[in-house]
Amino acid sequence: MSEMQTIAAKLVKRLENIEYDGLVVYDIQDETSRNPEPRPFPFCRTHDSREYSALLRTTSGLPVITYKSAAEENRLEFDQWLDKAWSPNGVRDLVLVGSPATSQSSNFLPAAYDALKQHPLDFHLGGVAIAERHANKANEHLRLIEKTRQGCDYFITQAVYNPEATIQLCKDYAAECRRQNLQPKRLILTFSPCGSEKTLDFMQWLGISVPEATRNRILGATNPLAESIRVCRNNLQQIIDACAELEIPLGLNIESLTNRKEEIDGTIRLFKLLKATLELNLAEQHLQDFDAPPLANIA
Repeated sequence: MSEMQTIAAKLVKRLENIEYDGLVVYDIQDETSRNPEPRPFPFCRTHDSREYSALLRTTSGLPVITYKSAAEENRLEFDQWLDKAWSPNGVRDLVLVGSPATSQSSNFLPAAYDALKQHPLDFHLGGVAIAERHANKANEHLRLIEKTRQGCDYFITQAVYNPEATIQLCKDYAAECRRQNLQPKRLILTFSPCGSEKTLDFMQWLGISVPEATRNRILGATNPLAESIRVCRNNLQQIIDACAELEIPLGLNIESLTNRKEEIDGTIRLFKLLKATLELNLAEQHLQDFDAPPLANIA
């Protein structure tokens, strides 16, 4: 058994006692071109995302969303990657990401969307949603709508540690969808546990917004990992409460940003807690609908 097969088997084994819909495989990039500050954790080059995706799909029997960086591609290479992703790797759910350096002029992402439109294979395409970018530029909701026109049917956020930024993005996105008579696409909210100051530094290096009060709350706790899980639960509840009337379908994505065992184990506890939180709120909303007065009484 190869090292990659061993890792896939261990992951699926760890998840065997929870109910989940599928997995996400990222296409990890160095990103030092985006951030000149020293990287808190060294970059380790990974296998092609479609290969690991195929292993996880075979091992788990569940769908796998596969990320693909389109930062340094040309049309021929991209088409060849797509062909092999479909067969033999069995990739069907795909999320494209562009260059980590926003100023990089060679970003292939717009051309990649065009290539997918013309490609004969019918991938289920998703995109990324970055609330921090919306907080700075106030146009992420327009990006989501443009990506929908380019074929995206769902969006995955980066890790949420600033619920206010996510709430504002949701409100602006819902308002623009109403204005254009569009149905909002599913927004999959990502949450990640954090057990140390170094992990917090890494999150912020990646561009994840962590308010100073939240940072102090986690690092000042006796058990920072457990406190970060409580923070994530509270953040999800805030988002649900603020966005319940917006008619944006929500989903959950739980990830570990490091290979530290305690944080990987923490993703299981976090998933169980957030899944229960989301399901409880959905059940309460349905109960309110059930309790609503009927439109007419039938004698």
